[in-house]
Amino acid sequence: MEQRKHWWNGKWGRAARRDVYLRIDGDTWHVEQRAGGAEGVSHFYEYETEEDAYDRVRALLVGPFEWRELSRPPQ
Repeated sequence: MEQRKHWWNGKWGRAARRDVYLRIDGDTWHVEQRAGGAEGVSHFYEYETEEDAYDRVRALLVGPFEWRELSRPPQ
């Protein structure tokens, strides 16, 4: 599975941190919504197209947070 993008809400601490990940595995796109940092709770979504996965990402990034993209450009 290859991670394509990662967004973070800019908050530290288990109670406040939120992350959203976009990954691809073969022909399937995966979106992970995580609350609480590395040991937090995740919700996973699978999509057949990149466009559908990005639709979910955009919906998850709506809200009171100032989201930051942490993704590194492909090497």
